[in-house]
Amino acid sequence: MFSAVRKRNAEKRDRDIAARQERVAKKQLETFKRVLGSEPGARNKGEKWWCDHYEWLKDCGYLLRPRYATDWVPSWQGTAKVPYRCEDGVVPSYNHLIDATRISDGKFVMLKIVRRSRHPFEADIGKFFMSEPLASDPANHCVPIYEALSVPQDDDRILLVMPLLRAYSDPSFDTIGEVIDCLQQLFEGLQFMHIHHVAHRDCMNLNFLMDATSLYPEPYHPFRPNWRRDLSGYAKYSTRTRCHPKYYLIDFGISRRYDPSDINPLELPILGGDKTVPEFQVSDEPQNPFPTDIYYVGNLLREDFIQLKEGFDFLEGLVADMVQDDPNKRPTIDEVVSRFDTICKGLSSWKLRSRVVPKGENIISGLFYDAGHWTRRFISMARREPPIPTLRS
Repeated sequence: MFSAVRKRNAEKRDRDIAARQERVAKKQLETFKRVLGSEPGARNKGEKWWCDHYEWLKDCGYLLRPRYATDWVPSWQGTAKVPYRCEDGVVPSYNHLIDATRISDGKFVMLKIVRRSRHPFEADIGKFFMSEPLASDPANHCVPIYEALSVPQDDDRILLVMPLLRAYSDPSFDTIGEVIDCLQQLFEGLQFMHIHHVAHRDCMNLNFLMDATSLYPEPYHPFRPNWRRDLSGYAKYSTRTRCHPKYYLIDFGISRRYDPSDINPLELPILGGDKTVPEFQVSDEPQNPFPTDIYYVGNLLREDFIQLKEGFDFLEGLVADMVQDDPNKRPTIDEVVSRFDTICKGLSSWKLRSRVVPKGENIISGLFYDAGHWTRRFISMARREPPIPTLRS
């Protein structure tokens, strides 16, 4: 259930952002007698490409939000509304990503511009994992590519159509069992890629997302995920224990697929989102990317759980081996999966149903969160929901 504390924090954050924007505009007005840059809420240069292709995308079966229509009139125009609080005033976080609605069934999707000159293998690897029988394999946690659209009169750009996903840890995990399910899917997904001779090469936390459709009774906004899609209020959600989400590995921009006969492929170091890979710090020599994938995932567990949350000491031994400086000493993904399975079997139901507690949480907040957690816990047990959510097919 939606936490009152989380709601107040989100409201405060939104007020702070709006107030900061207003202060900047006021200061610019006082200093320069005008607001610098574009008018508040106006479309930026990066959005122009999407506006220019609005009708083409519509013909392809994908409808962008009203903001990108050729006849768009800002909803706040002539009113006292603030653009930041209007749905058509929301600007995408990245110019190469935008949400859309699939016209045939109303499904919300994400469109991604990929430049073949920069990432020549991304689309092919994505489509490889969408081919049968791989696409139907429940162990496949590679983001689905529904369609790849060739952009008219542009040989370099291709548009990938994917499901709308959100950060794997948002909303926050309620129980340790929910985390276990998440990590099982992460390991399973990476194992699936490695079995098929594909190294991800950038599998850090920003490239591990969740399909949260089942968690939210009403659609959330893709670029204001704490809000309903129309910004009419905060988006309510349920727990992973009850709704069983699926997690996906995304972004194959620097991924590589190898011939099965190549048992020790070598690639020049390339820094992804995680810049801490030990072997990249000491040498520019080509490296086997598969042990590097193990480091990335191990560091995700270390930074997002062991260092930030209470009660995950049971992962320390495995993670320590996964992040060893010498890549040759790291376990393979098959060994990781096997060891993780053994670890999970040793966890009690009480442990699995325990609340995920941030390190440094103050006593008052802890008591408040505990009250909600125990209510959900009793309900879950009464419904005989398993302590580790089981992904529904």
